[in-house]
Amino acid sequence: MIEHQAEHQRFLLRRDDHSARLEYQLGPDWIDFTHTYTRPALRGHGLAAQLVAAGVAYARERGLQIRASCSYVADWLARESRRSS
Repeated sequence: MIEHQAEHQRFLLRRDDHSARLEYQLGPDWIDFTHTYTRPALRGHGLAAQLVAAGVAYARERGLQIRASCSYVADWLARESRRSS
């Protein structure tokens, strides 16, 4: 289950004793996804993609402009854009 920790500006996903996270900075009308990190034991299971999807859904629900300083998020957004066109 993905946990939104607004006080830390991040989304967190825990599995067993490991975690993955998506960090962001929030502006008045925008959100900048700045960093994703997945512990090595959890890599390759699509957890970062789940976190980004949750972050993007959060941004869209609030009408925020999405920025992607994180290259993983930028790549994810580009892939999603190609799928929907």
